[in-house]
Amino acid sequence: MSGWTEWPAPAKLNLFLRITGRRPDGYHELQTVFRILDWGDTIRLRVREDGQVVRHGTSAPGVAEADDLTVRAAKLLQSHVNCELGADISVEKRVPAGGGFGGGSSDAATVLRALDRLWRLGLPEDELAALGLRLGADVPVFVRGRTAWAEGVGEKLVALDLPPAWYVLADPGVHVPTATLFAAPDLTRTAAPAKIADFTAGSVLDNAFEPVLRSREPAVQAVFDALAQVGEPRLTGTGSGCFVEFPDRGSAESALARLPRGLRAWLATGVVRSPLLDALARPAEVEP
Repeated sequence: MSGWTEWPAPAKLNLFLRITGRRPDGYHELQTVFRILDWGDTIRLRVREDGQVVRHGTSAPGVAEADDLTVRAAKLLQSHVNCELGADISVEKRVPAGGGFGGGSSDAATVLRALDRLWRLGLPEDELAALGLRLGADVPVFVRGRTAWAEGVGEKLVALDLPPAWYVLADPGVHVPTATLFAAPDLTRTAAPAKIADFTAGSVLDNAFEPVLRSREPAVQAVFDALAQVGEPRLTGTGSGCFVEFPDRGSAESALARLPRGLRAWLATGVVRSPLLDALARPAEVEP
């Protein structure tokens, strides 16, 4: 593993998610708050001189190398600047696929930011975020690395300085394709637009996909029932992942200890600034 560098790829939560309409191009207009977490995947990168982009091992189960967002991100950045360098990529996965925690998008964003650094490109954050949007709607928030209010398809971001919070996260193990959920006849697509002040006042906590998944997937409903014993469960993103928010670590740890055995649940802390930004601010440490 000599010559490798290590970079965090933090997960996220959607603290609420509304669909307020549909654009002429078919995409939906959203409102949400992305909360960056202190927990996620780890990306290892090594610069290659031959221009090849090579994935070592696997990332998400069943994802071919050519379809892997980390590989696609590296090749997109490479072609964008006509860079002659390449990269070896290794992903240590912790974030479950299909849970709505943003693992794949965060992995891609970390590759963009870290290779920009390792290849000494010096691209502006706005340019990297625009590249990220070509890979997925959630990638720009991870490129920018700040908890944020989001609109559009998720790319129009306003940084939010939220108070500290701790979360009990749970994974029902269900993966429903996003396209299937957006096509659901019972999905609310014309919700009233919210304002940031509504969210900060605590009056906006809904997720448009929650009733759809709870009614269709017994495993999601079972996790909601379990989490309801310790707090107010919510759904994150368009995945099946669920969470409960707590104001302090002690309350979160106590709640986690009271959950049924066998439930895939763990703790994470909400942060304002991504640990990736902190890693980028330090000199890159190359493994000898």
